[in-house]
Amino acid sequence: MDDASVSEEVREELIDESGFCILPSQLFCNVAEGARRNCQDLNLKLKQIFKAIIDSTLGRPSEKAFKGLFDDFDVSSNKLGSTLEKKCETLRKLLLGIEGFQLSDVPGSSRDTFGDAYEFLITMYASGAGKSGGEFFTPPEVGKLLAKISLQDPNCAGGCKKAIGKVYDPTCGSGGLLLKFAKLLGKENVDHFYGQDVNLTVYNLSRMNMILHGIPFEKFDIRCEDTLLKPAFLPSAPDSTDDRFECIVSNPPYSIKWKGDADPTLVNDPRFSRAGKLAPKGKADWAFAEHALYCLQEDGCAAIVCFPGIFYRSGAEGQIRKWMAKSNYVDAVVALPDNLFFGTSISTCILVLRKNKRNGDILFLDASDEFEHEGNKNKLTDAHIDHILASLRKRETEPGKSYLASIGEVASRDWSLAVNLYVQKEKGDKEEIDIKTLNQEIAQTVKHEEKIRTELDELIEGLGF
Repeated sequence: MDDASVSEEVREELIDESGFCILPSQLFCNVAEGARRNCQDLNLKLKQIFKAIIDSTLGRPSEKAFKGLFDDFDVSSNKLGSTLEKKCETLRKLLLGIEGFQLSDVPGSSRDTFGDAYEFLITMYASGAGKSGGEFFTPPEVGKLLAKISLQDPNCAGGCKKAIGKVYDPTCGSGGLLLKFAKLLGKENVDHFYGQDVNLTVYNLSRMNMILHGIPFEKFDIRCEDTLLKPAFLPSAPDSTDDRFECIVSNPPYSIKWKGDADPTLVNDPRFSRAGKLAPKGKADWAFAEHALYCLQEDGCAAIVCFPGIFYRSGAEGQIRKWMAKSNYVDAVVALPDNLFFGTSISTCILVLRKNKRNGDILFLDASDEFEHEGNKNKLTDAHIDHILASLRKRETEPGKSYLASIGEVASRDWSLAVNLYVQKEKGDKEEIDIKTLNQEIAQTVKHEEKIRTELDELIEGLGF
C-alpha cells in the first residue's frame, strides 16, 4: 500500500484500533531503508513523522494518551552532532542499529518483544544514571514482588487474584510497576492502569512503555502533575467506593520536601486530616502512604517501598504512624536487602496496607538475606520472592525471620514499626566471611567490568562517536 491508497476508511480503522495513523512511507522499515540510501534531512523527516502521529489523534479518544509524547525527543539537539550533516548521520546509525536487532525474527516474538526491549534499554540507562536512575525506575524483580503482594487474597484460588479492576501507581516513573500486572495476569485481565508523576520526561517514558507493551490507549491513564498537591485520581468523595483502586504499588521518592504545614489547606485535605498531623516539610514519605491508603478500595491492598527511617522517627511521623497502626491499616512491614536499587545502596522496606483486615496484628518480616549477588548489585530471584510471599501468607512468628505482633505490643514500643525491633537475627544467622574467597570474587568482578568496558568502547568506536 502506498501513501496515495490510504483511504479515509482505512485511516479511521487504524486510529480506532491503535489510536493513531501514519502513512506507509512513514513506517519504520521504510524510513530506515530510505536512510540507508540517503540520510539528508533525516532529522526533519523524523520530526514530521512525530507530528503526524500526534496530529492524527487530535479530537480523538486517544488524544490524551499521545499528546506531547515526543516533546523530549529533540532531533535537532547538538548532542547528536555539531552540524546538520553529523546529526543526520547519527540518527541514521541509530535507525540502522535498531533495525539490526531483527526483533521480529525472534522465535515467539510479539508486540511485547518490542516493549521488553524498550524496558531493557530503560534498565540499562537507569543502571548508568547514578542517583537519578532510581528516581524513575524500580528493579523489575522488586516490581514483581510489589505486584504479587498486592494481588494476595486468601479468598482466591491459590491465594492470589487472577483478574483485577483498577491498578494505580501514584509515583509511576517509567511505568514498570504498573506493567507488572499485565505480565503476571495478562493485559486482558486488568481493567485499567492509572499513574501519575511530576517529572515530564518519565511521564512520557511511562506512556511510551504502555504503548510499546500493547496496552490499548483506552485502558491507561497517565498524568503529569504533583501527586500530593494536585492529585489526578482522587475519589470523588470521602465515602465513595466506585472510583478507588484495587491494587496500588509505589516506590515514592525518599524523604523529599513538600509544602506540609506551610499550606494551611492541606490540614483539611481528607487524605491527611485523619492523622491529626501533616508529614514534615522535609520528609513527605508518610504523605505518600496516606495518599495511597485514601485511594485504596475497601478490599484492596497497597504495597509501598519506603525508607526505613519513617518507621521509627518521632514527631509528626510518629503520630501518623500511630494513627495508621491503631486504625488497623498496617498489614505488614517487610525489610528488604540493601543495594537492590539504582542510585542508592541503602536497605529499604515494603509497607503493606489493607483496609479490610480480619485481624488486629502486624507481621514484621526480615527478608534482608533474600538475595543473590549480580555484578555490583544485589538481586531478588523468583525463589526469594516466593519465600517472602509464603511468609506473608503464613503470618506466623519464625525466630530470626518474622514476628507477628499484636497492636498492644506495637503500642508498648511507642508505635515503632522498625522490623529489627521485633525480629532479632540469631547469632548463627550471620554468614562467616572468607576473606580469600571474597578477594577472588572482587578480582573476577573487576575483570568482568573491564571486559564489558572494552566491548562498549569498541561498540562506540564502531558507531563513529
